[in-house]
Amino acid sequence: MLAPYMPVKKRPISPRQKMINLMYVVLMAMLALNVSSDVLNGFSLVDKSLQTTTKNASQVNEGIYDDFEEQMKANPKKVKEWYDKAQVVRQMSDSLFDLAEELKELIVKKSDGDDGDVTDIKNREDLEAATSVMLAPGTGRGRMLYNGINSYRERIIQMVTDSAQRRIIASNLSTDVPTSVRTLGKNWQEYMFESMPTAAAVTLLTKLQSDVRYAEGEVLHGLASNIGVKDIRVNELNAYVIPSAQTVVQGGKFSAQILMAAVDTTNRPTIYIGGQKINSDRGIYETVCSRTGDFNLVGYIEMMNAQGELVRRNFEQKYTVVAPSATVSADLMNVLYAGYDNPMSVSVPGVSTSQLQVSMSGGGLTPKGDGKFIARPTQVGGEAVITVAAKTEGRVQEMGKFTFRVRKLPDPTAFIAYSDGQGGENRFKGGKISKQVLMSVNTLGAAVDDGLLNIPFRVTGFETVSYDRMGNAFPVVSESADFTERQKSMIRGLTRGKRFFITRIKAIGPDGVERTLDGAMDVTVN
Repeated sequence: MLAPYMPVKKRPISPRQKMINLMYVVLMAMLALNVSSDVLNGFSLVDKSLQTTTKNASQVNEGIYDDFEEQMKANPKKVKEWYDKAQVVRQMSDSLFDLAEELKELIVKKSDGDDGDVTDIKNREDLEAATSVMLAPGTGRGRMLYNGINSYRERIIQMVTDSAQRRIIASNLSTDVPTSVRTLGKNWQEYMFESMPTAAAVTLLTKLQSDVRYAEGEVLHGLASNIGVKDIRVNELNAYVIPSAQTVVQGGKFSAQILMAAVDTTNRPTIYIGGQKINSDRGIYETVCSRTGDFNLVGYIEMMNAQGELVRRNFEQKYTVVAPSATVSADLMNVLYAGYDNPMSVSVPGVSTSQLQVSMSGGGLTPKGDGKFIARPTQVGGEAVITVAAKTEGRVQEMGKFTFRVRKLPDPTAFIAYSDGQGGENRFKGGKISKQVLMSVNTLGAAVDDGLLNIPFRVTGFETVSYDRMGNAFPVVSESADFTERQKSMIRGLTRGKRFFITRIKAIGPDGVERTLDGAMDVTVN
């Protein structure tokens, strides 16, 4: 096995790639309405992890470039073709990487001011900075980034010979927008950055930088193998720890592979952790994580070299154990309404939605797929408790309980619906309206329509009241949502500037409760 710094070192999916997968799940949870400080802290942790893995990948890549320089000096005729291609890879990778870094700085300075620091974001929850920098008409940089990623992806995958790696790189650098109701009509830059918190936008760009260094490294390994760099002799031994993840949910397992670079497969090293030898012929170490916090795996490896000398190398690996967490949000509101289908989103960072078990007390919960649910609580004034559990490592673990207050649906607002002449609908809720429009409508409607909710109600009756010159009231009752002939006749007889009132409106909502609306609709014939 070659040392990890060698250019042609090939490894299975790295902790960096697994951390990126974890980040994606966290990002999906972020797309709910409310962003808590804990979630924003999570983004900061993910961003720091991505920066670390990106830095490590950059160091490995720089080692390969250095090897190219040495090989070029030793045998320029053999190496020049591959050396020139490596320089092209460096130039285009650095270009996209630097663009992402520039955008991160612009977003943070937009959020925190000219003294903003990407490594210490103050207004992490700011929803305007990323939108302004990336999507502002005429000056938004989102389109430039979109074009840059597409150009880089198409050029870089042409240099990758392994089909599996081509698919991974193409997927990592994809600019496709998922097809769903939420994304309908949005382009890539709007989908990624519109109303995105500053912390999340910076993490997305850091993830892009990580993907660029990963793709760059894959191409460099392939170019290096073409000139026989893999034949360079190993003259240094080092100990390495390869964890499956650096963040572990409490109760889960921390798993890591511990190895010494360039070992002979017939001469397995001996591994010691905390002074105790571990029995594993493949260098796999596991321990149950029962406490939360930051931990340090410390030990050493011993093995015999070719001269029969005992070689010892120390190793150290930090990892973090976090408490179980889940995200449950009401898509439209912070409370649940009794007798109404309340849309909900449920997610757990690092866990597929197919592995979640979600239940609710105080009502019914219907799954709709992909982490979406319909909650229908029953008792007004009570509480609905949603419990989230996840199946991980072959066992079911509770991830959290979430309590919502249950309220009665608010009263609707009555309106007269009429066409705007262009195929749309206007809703008249009081004031001046032309007599022509009044005579063209037959029905009174009602709905909760406050910009957040749009819940239709069925009108079951109402009363119109007009007044003669002496101030005498003339009420006319309808026992349905339709204007009666007497009511239409009354309206027909009104002259311009005359008023009448629609009052005692009765309506039934989706909760099945009939209510009489307060107030009256004041209508003036225009």
